[in-house]
Amino acid sequence: MVKAVIYDMDGLIIDSEPLWQEAEISVFKSLKINLSKEDCMKVMGMRTDEVVDYWFRRFPWEGPSRTEITSDIIRELIGLIKEKGELMEGVKESLDFVRSKGVKTALASSSSYEIINTVLEKFGLMKEFEKIYSAQEEEYGKPHPAVYISAAKRLNVAPVECLAIEDSFNGVLAAKAAKMKCIAIPYEGVRHDRRFAIADVSLDSLMQIDLDVWRRVED
Repeated sequence: MVKAVIYDMDGLIIDSEPLWQEAEISVFKSLKINLSKEDCMKVMGMRTDEVVDYWFRRFPWEGPSRTEITSDIIRELIGLIKEKGELMEGVKESLDFVRSKGVKTALASSSSYEIINTVLEKFGLMKEFEKIYSAQEEEYGKPHPAVYISAAKRLNVAPVECLAIEDSFNGVLAAKAAKMKCIAIPYEGVRHDRRFAIADVSLDSLMQIDLDVWRRVED
């Protein structure tokens, strides 16, 4: 039985993947590292510092520290969110549906609290979740399951009684490793990725979460 629903944020609550790509490409370009959108998709769902570490291992640079580059990406992204961030289709409708089931809700994101708060304040969603948790508090971000296990603990619900909703494969992998049910709503650019088959249900939009989908994840 599902007793809690835990939402991811980037690419699920806010259409932020293009903004992440823009921020990453811009900041790494300043280091003379030319990333493509396809490159950025490889690190979707990962924590910002782990993204920076990933590219540093492949293209080590001199000059700004990895901590400074992480801060630059976060600052660039927050500016883009404030300027042109858009709420994803079906967010409020899905939250209304989940509430109708009498279950707890949480948000568990790889993003820092600074980014999370920017998004939730922009869209007036701060009070929609009983718990808000960032992987910045964990040693490892997604695809490690720690962020989901800790979010469930804060809800006082066992992970096996939780349903996670994710858009990235790294996020789906984290949720399944935490032994949660998972609905995948892949970003359009990666929807063809067969690895999403590990999710319990795959949808095109939060708008598609209905009684039939709920019954499928409860079985």
